Amino acid sequence: MANDKTAIQPTRNDDFPEWYQQVIAAADLAENSDVRGCMIIKPWGYGLWEQIQKNLDRMFKETGHENAYFPLFIPLSYLQKEAEHVAGFAKECAVVTHHRLEADANGNLVPKGELTEPLIVRPTSETIIGASFARWVQSYRDLPLLLNQWANVVRWEMRPRLFLRTAEFLWQEGHTAHETETEAVAETERMLKVYETFAKDYLALPVLVGEKSESERFPGAVRTLCIEAMVQDRKAVQAGTSHYLGQNFAKASEIKFVGRDNTQQYAYTTSWGVSTRLIGTLIMAHGDDNGVILPPRVASSQIVILPVIPKPEQRDEILASCEQLAAELRQQTWQGEPLRVKIDSRDKAGGSKTWDWIKKGVPLRVEIGPRDLAAGTVFTARRDKDAKDKQSFKREDFVVGAAKILEEIQQGLYDRALAFREANTRKIDTKEEFYAYFTPKNANKPEIHGGFALTHWCGDETVEEQIKNDLKVTIRCIPFGDTEAGTCPFTGKPSKQRVVFAKSY
Repeated sequence: MANDKTAIQPTRNDDFPEWYQQVIAAADLAENSDVRGCMIIKPWGYGLWEQIQKNLDRMFKETGHENAYFPLFIPLSYLQKEAEHVAGFAKECAVVTHHRLEADANGNLVPKGELTEPLIVRPTSETIIGASFARWVQSYRDLPLLLNQWANVVRWEMRPRLFLRTAEFLWQEGHTAHETETEAVAETERMLKVYETFAKDYLALPVLVGEKSESERFPGAVRTLCIEAMVQDRKAVQAGTSHYLGQNFAKASEIKFVGRDNTQQYAYTTSWGVSTRLIGTLIMAHGDDNGVILPPRVASSQIVILPVIPKPEQRDEILASCEQLAAELRQQTWQGEPLRVKIDSRDKAGGSKTWDWIKKGVPLRVEIGPRDLAAGTVFTARRDKDAKDKQSFKREDFVVGAAKILEEIQQGLYDRALAFREANTRKIDTKEEFYAYFTPKNANKPEIHGGFALTHWCGDETVEEQIKNDLKVTIRCIPFGDTEAGTCPFTGKPSKQRVVFAKSY
């Protein structure tokens, strides 16, 4: 460990942003690459993404979507067709202008072969997918089109942070086209529900569900729906979005069809996506001062077995017992899947190996040594409890009970995150209290700490802009189901409901 207290320094309370970076390094999840703003996702981190991808992909297919793939490069003219969209992404675009390199007189490689039209490295795919939809849709009988793409995208990020904001990141983007507005709106809401369910059931993340204000919408969208999570520094993370695009992109891309009444009509489209930002959210929501804590449903290894080998001559017998235990555990199922078990047989000191896995956040650690072999027991530790909190089980009892322990960890992480969010969410009805709540000088006062503020808002965008400039606080979402009318504390005008204000990543 870094010292006698915690494995990670600084702690969350001392310096949360630096704690976050150190946790990622200690858990061996990712690192910065030689290309500024881009990251290398290492095997333990990529294993997390594979679990996210696998389970979301199944959920998408259960709702009728199919996977496809579209080009990485998008002609500049495609973006220019949708003015609001290109304005929203223009400052983040990476642009390809040449198609080859040649050596100059000094032997240095220089770009040559200027392209007739610049190509944009995919920031999102609405425009190029729209061009394909325009070819594929001729009649109402061709609708709906329900597609998803797993891909990488590039948005030139000036203030990178691993997993949260990088110039290149991994994501999925769903794109659909529909005959009617009603169908498209229903699709937008359905996919938001998929994200909400995934966040709760797999990532153990309680999320607020609602709609973005007009200023926070996806460029070119009619409506943007979102899920918002709170992490342990009480800031919000936009964990997923689903956009109703109306006919805006259909008109720009000429996605039209002959309708049931034999007239030409424009389709209604949607798009929706989540990214590797979910990994950053998970780390900041559940991690502690010893490292990551992984929800079992997305851990690539749910149980790690650590052989304890005091003498070389005991190695073969202990490893054989570990292999047998792993095989028995893999015969057990939880949430419809075999348990994922790993044996760490590295020739490394036991204490060092233990702390490696604590920092990586593996849900369950199991130790087997000579005494355990003789007694028919295993020594176990849960990552959601103190590192010194260990328990001995009869071997057969642990095998049949392991799934129940994983379920307890999964539910416990969700309950803990929900309790934290509720403790740091406040209804605020005056401008003075609102500004005090988010003022940095009050950040260490337990009664005035910042978090989620549920406050009335009259819909005036100038109020949003002023608060953003003054406090770096934005409207994270307009929650569904809130019908409490009131008075906007910033203008004195009527307000239809409370909205969620917070600082965010």
